[in-house]
This record gives sequence, structure tokens and C-alpha cells, in this order.
Amino acid sequence: MTSLFSERPAIFPENCFFAAEGGDPPVCQICRARGSGVCSVLSPEELSALYQVSERISFPPGHIFIEEGTDAWCFYNVTQGTVKLFRSLPDGRRQITGFGSPGCFIGLAVTETYGFGAETVEAVTLCRFSRKKLETLVNRFPQLERRLLNEASHELVLAQDQMLLLGRKTARERVASFLLTRIAADDCEHTQDSIVLHLPMTRADIADYLGLTIETVSRTLSRMRQDGLIRTGADRMIEIRSRERLRTLSLEG
Repeated sequence: MTSLFSERPAIFPENCFFAAEGGDPPVCQICRARGSGVCSVLSPEELSALYQVSERISFPPGHIFIEEGTDAWCFYNVTQGTVKLFRSLPDGRRQITGFGSPGCFIGLAVTETYGFGAETVEAVTLCRFSRKKLETLVNRFPQLERRLLNEASHELVLAQDQMLLLGRKTARERVASFLLTRIAADDCEHTQDSIVLHLPMTRADIADYLGLTIETVSRTLSRMRQDGLIRTGADRMIEIRSRERLRTLSLEG
């Protein structure tokens, strides 16, 4: 079996720019994930070192870049787009267990093999880090190690939240909770009276994640629209009219 920290060839961009002294690498300066996730707490020196052991890769929609059960030799940081995480069932069905947005670090809470799969929902850009090189780097920068531990703990909290979502909440509570998590995860358009979400995932993906049927998700959204809580539009746009009402709905029992 391949070792957990087995070396794989790193592929860097043809024009690999590194930071000038005291500044971020140019690519990191314009990255959507710079202000969130692991990168948000790093100094320019630490970020430059992290960038030098990274590989920047892009995939089209519908591409599986982590296969469940394969050697877990690397981590990923989502820098653009949305990915979905899933587990395979014995009968061939898949259960979506979460969605990753820019700043999400994927693959920390693993052993020798990945216990999940990951697929792009839309066009996605990621930074990939080999476990061996990252292990060497955290020995140099304790702050990075602490941040990675925080991210791993966050993955466990999300897993517990998903158990509560599927085990105890009604359909309306599940949909409301899902919309709240997307507000927290995405760059939303805020107006004086509302929040506009652009959901890249399909109704089928949402239903799979929430443990509901597509019809139930559609009926629940229609009810929310009739109640004046949301407004739907083209390109999977949802306008949240009242975040407080949505939060209250997500907690009803």
C-alpha cells in the first residue's frame, strides 16, 4: 500500500511568481480564499512558503477529483467555485455530505485513504498540497499547524450538524438551515432589505444533502415564497427577504 505521505510530483504554473519580501505572492493577493480558511491567519512569509509547495489546478463541472477509498496523499483548498462531498452506499447510491466553497480545506480528517469522494459542482480552482510537503512546512510554522487543527475540528462539527439535520429536523427546518449555511459560506449580494444567493447546486443535490426528495424541496421553497420569506429567480437565484425569520424557522421544533 502506498504510504500516507508518499511523494507525488508537484506541478507548478509555468510562470510561478513568489512574494517580494514582506508581501503576499501575486496569485494569493487576488485569490478569493485569501481572507478565509487556512490562509486568512498566515503572515506573508508563511503564505509564500505555503504557495511554494502548492499546485494550482482547475477542473470543469462534474469532475471527481477525490475518489472514495483511494490513497489520501494530499489536501485541497478551494479557491474558486463549489464542490460537493459524498459517500457511496453499497447499492451504488450516493449521499451528499457537504458542500465546499472558497476557503474550504478538504481532506484533513482522513487516515491512509479518503473516506469520501469529492466532485465539482461548477468550474473550480483548487490549491493542492502533498501531505509530506505540508507536514514539513507545519514544523516550520506552528501557526499553520494550529490553523489546520482548527479546520479538522471544524470538519467534525459539520458532521455533527449534518447528523442533527437529518435526524431531528423537519423538511422546512432543513431547507431553512441549508439556506443559512449558504449565506455564511458564499459571497452574497446584500441589499438594505434582503440577501441574494446564487446556488450553483441543483435541486437534486440539495435534496440528496438534506435527505429529502426533489419534490419536497420544491414544495418547501414554494411555501417559503408564498409566505414572502424568499423570492426565486433565474440561474438558481434565491433572495432571502428576512434572515431573522429564516433563522427562526430553522430552529422550530
